[in-house]
Amino acid sequence: MNWTLAQRAEKMNPSVIREILKVTEKPGIISFAGGLPSPQTFPIDAMREASERVLRDDGKAALQYAASEGYAPLREWVAQDLLKQGMKVSPDQVLITTGSQQGLDLVAKILIDAGSRILVETPTYLGALQAFTPMEPVAVAVNSDDHGVDPDDLRAKVGTGADKARFVYLLPNFQNPTGRTMTEERRAAVAQVAIETGLPIIEDNPYGDLWFDAPPAPSLSSRHPEGSVYLGSFSKILAPGLRLGYLVAPKALYPKLLQAKQAADLHTPSFNQRVVAEVLKDGFIERHVPTIRALYKQQCEAMLAAMDREMAGLGLSWNRPVGGMFLWVQLPQGLKAVPLLEKAVAKGVAFVPGFAFYAQGANESTLRLSFVTATVDQINTGMAALAAAIRESLPGQ
Repeated sequence: MNWTLAQRAEKMNPSVIREILKVTEKPGIISFAGGLPSPQTFPIDAMREASERVLRDDGKAALQYAASEGYAPLREWVAQDLLKQGMKVSPDQVLITTGSQQGLDLVAKILIDAGSRILVETPTYLGALQAFTPMEPVAVAVNSDDHGVDPDDLRAKVGTGADKARFVYLLPNFQNPTGRTMTEERRAAVAQVAIETGLPIIEDNPYGDLWFDAPPAPSLSSRHPEGSVYLGSFSKILAPGLRLGYLVAPKALYPKLLQAKQAADLHTPSFNQRVVAEVLKDGFIERHVPTIRALYKQQCEAMLAAMDREMAGLGLSWNRPVGGMFLWVQLPQGLKAVPLLEKAVAKGVAFVPGFAFYAQGANESTLRLSFVTATVDQINTGMAALAAAIRESLPGQ
């Protein structure tokens, strides 16, 4: 049987990260590749107790079909929680999604036509590129530095008329893949460009609660509320297996996002929503998230110390994240990450090559390291192995 695929299906590609994760399943591999939260942070006891209460007190409703918008108490919690981001939204602007990845898919479906321009950071989140690509946009990379997207280049690339960009997609907090955080001054400048040019912002913030010493500046959406869609997630602060996220949209845009959600899956599992609402209702998150921050800070500091120690004199450069799960490495000129990965895996360590995170002009000499699923001992061992693979790969070795 010969199946005729839609053009959009032809544009779908497998996740480079998930293909690499298959390699890391080999026994003995220390993986800095996956963007997975540490299982040590999963609140298993709290989830078990909440599940029992939900089934005991409201089991029939929890197991039934439910409203596409989401469980009302959970939407109310989200609206209240977003005050700390400087956002004042009503619960009827909150749409509960099946993971924040679904939020990206819904945005793509209602905002992108074939050939329309969208703007992204350099580099950007691979999962967003995967969500956008089937809608056949022209993805334009905006120059970016350690403080985030360059507002002058953003303004230059907005375009006009039929060629005007549909939106700019941004991760201002502890960005995936680079771990960088947009400064308050940069946020103000970017928001000003968006307001003056009428450019919508898609703000993705799955890592914003994972700061180490101080919270990041208020959200971009708080500065441009009628021109922003904000995406959030419970994956990094509770558990990714719940597949529970949310988006916040202006009331003018919300109905179309809701219709796309209804067409996709009717609603996010009501049982999961009720369990999470039960977990959250007594202030649990304020007690739980600081334990995640403390663990990730310790692991990040261990990786940075190992980098300083093992990579000295090898010509690498890297950033020093103040939150999140990742750091970004620039290899010496002429050394590419993909061939290096093969040598690293042979020595028992894995990472993600950086090229997959670029919409245009991929830098093949970059790589992403995740520090949250490895112990300090594994970090020390893995960094020594990676340094050895780099030494063997340098010209003249």
